[in-house]
Amino acid sequence: MTKQISIIVLILSTILPCFSQAGYGIYQFLELPASSRLAALGGSNVSLKDNDINFAFQNPALLGTESNKVISFNTAFYLADIQFGSVAYAKSIDSTSTLAIGIQYIDYGTFKNVTDFNEIIGQFTAKDYAVSAMYARQLNKLFSIGVSLKPIYSVYEQYSSFGLGVDAGISYYNPKELISAGFVFRNFGSQIKGYYSDENGQHLEPLPLNIQLGATKKFAHAPLRLSLTLHNLQQFDLSYKSTNQPKSSLTATTTGNNDSFVKTVGNTFEKAVDHAIVGVEFVPNNNFYVAVSYNRRRQAELSSDGFKSYSGFSFGGGIKLSKFHVGFGRSQFYTGNYAYQFSISTALNEFKL
Repeated sequence: MTKQISIIVLILSTILPCFSQAGYGIYQFLELPASSRLAALGGSNVSLKDNDINFAFQNPALLGTESNKVISFNTAFYLADIQFGSVAYAKSIDSTSTLAIGIQYIDYGTFKNVTDFNEIIGQFTAKDYAVSAMYARQLNKLFSIGVSLKPIYSVYEQYSSFGLGVDAGISYYNPKELISAGFVFRNFGSQIKGYYSDENGQHLEPLPLNIQLGATKKFAHAPLRLSLTLHNLQQFDLSYKSTNQPKSSLTATTTGNNDSFVKTVGNTFEKAVDHAIVGVEFVPNNNFYVAVSYNRRRQAELSSDGFKSYSGFSFGGGIKLSKFHVGFGRSQFYTGNYAYQFSISTALNEFKL
């Protein structure tokens, strides 16, 4: 067990210095939450381990035998009439190994095809798809590992692209202490066929790599569960820097060493918390939950001065109705603009299939 973990850590530490830019890369739809529950938890969670198959989209090591024959459908109404969603199904191979297949998609809608002379000559669409072939294995009572292979296809009007990505993660779950943790490399890969060619051949771009670490703790004597997820650990500074402003406007000066030190500490702290997503769930039993979360980076980037906004805050809930689990999530991106997500799942075992 120790040898296996050491090999994983060695591989990840070797790859890590090669990537540094968060929010950079093609196929950004891969970063959208795969279910309403993930949306309610701030868009990402790599540590919560139960029978929710959708968490395997975030960390394949969270896939387990408790998801055997579970099928899930998710849809979301995103910004500007854009819709996205996912479908997933899992099947256990034996008592320690589980396979799953999942599909993520985003539909940007239908657009008018207009000439330079404002003549409408037809319509076109823009869509992205990703298929995830997931495998997870329980190493012992506490640790499991997982990997996901993701072929990706994208088509925008006459332009199309094909890529290949990999997720690899590890999960720790201690049922006695009611604590779990996860570490994952998401979206490691690149385009294989670009949207266009230039003088150097195919123009290829990397996928949006996201290295994440998270922990979840449930209280023994209270129906509460707390989650902390740290994202984009491959880059410390996630703040947006405009390239359209003069350098002088981007660089502030201070009049004393004390002011400079305080500002440096403050900026360092802000950069650190930009990686954090905090989620709280009220879970009185396994058939009901209410979740609320705070995504610091989303709030910092999407809030507008002079306008009251709850950007960065998300909430949702889920309940089991008969043989089905249904869920709802809502996220706010800026004033007056919301994204709504709906999920439904069931275990085919409930129907004796």
